[in-house]
Amino acid sequence: MKVLPFTIPVPHDHTIIVLEEVLPHFYTYLHRHAEAQITWIQKGEGTLLAGNSMHPFRDGEIYLIGANMPHLFKSDPAYFSADSDKEVRTVTIFFNPSGKLAALFNLPEMKAVDAFVTQMQSGFKVQDSNYSVIADAIQAIQRSTGAGQLSLFIDLLNIMSINDNLQPLTSSHYAFPMTDPEGMRIASVYNYIMHNYSSALTLEDVALQAHLTPTAFCRYFKKHTRHTFVHFVNKVRVNEACKLLVNGTSHSIASIAYSCGFNSITNFNYVFKNITGTSPRDYINGYAHTIESQAIGISK
Repeated sequence: MKVLPFTIPVPHDHTIIVLEEVLPHFYTYLHRHAEAQITWIQKGEGTLLAGNSMHPFRDGEIYLIGANMPHLFKSDPAYFSADSDKEVRTVTIFFNPSGKLAALFNLPEMKAVDAFVTQMQSGFKVQDSNYSVIADAIQAIQRSTGAGQLSLFIDLLNIMSINDNLQPLTSSHYAFPMTDPEGMRIASVYNYIMHNYSSALTLEDVALQAHLTPTAFCRYFKKHTRHTFVHFVNKVRVNEACKLLVNGTSHSIASIAYSCGFNSITNFNYVFKNITGTSPRDYINGYAHTIESQAIGISK
């Protein structure tokens, strides 16, 4: 594991960079960088790990990730199979609020936008009701250059700043400052768990990734993630189960439980309800009801 600190190659004559990517899967390592980013996922499914929280993501979603926030868009396992023909498509805008843009954000007219960028350091997902407006704005920025592109970018931030009820991706008390060695160590642990959640994960095996004894690892992991090791692993597994439960496959709840690393359906049901607040069956029914309501709303 070498690259938790990550450098975005911003050209010397630009204050923002717009990057369009078409790849077999997302970058596989937890990382952070000085730039904040607005990422439009045009195609791709998986789990977003942001700070000390995780969220399932899919096609047609837009996220803001705060500057220096450790994050990882983890593609679903199907993207890594030998015969996979899947791909991910994204458009990302990178900008450094403390770099060349700092002078712009300090202008009186930018006070509200500057406050928004500062308050949204924890990141957020663009609300579904605002998706089309934000996606169109990103496309306009992507097609523009020079002063016009910068002007459209300011408009985008202004549109985002006037939205209410934005839910942060991670807890407000999450401690972002982290030395590079610490970051690399916790990143290696995250990556190991995220790639091996479907197997039997022992405390001893994971502690080895951090080169710590099991006891020392438990203290270290809780300090840096605000989660116990067991709770974090359970959250990863439940998050993966949630995606499988609603993706339209014919797999039974029991088979999904076992494929996500749970050793019994009883344990799966207990952990699932403890984390999501509902049973797997009710989760499926609730999702179906939401989709049906959205379909009715569109048809009106």
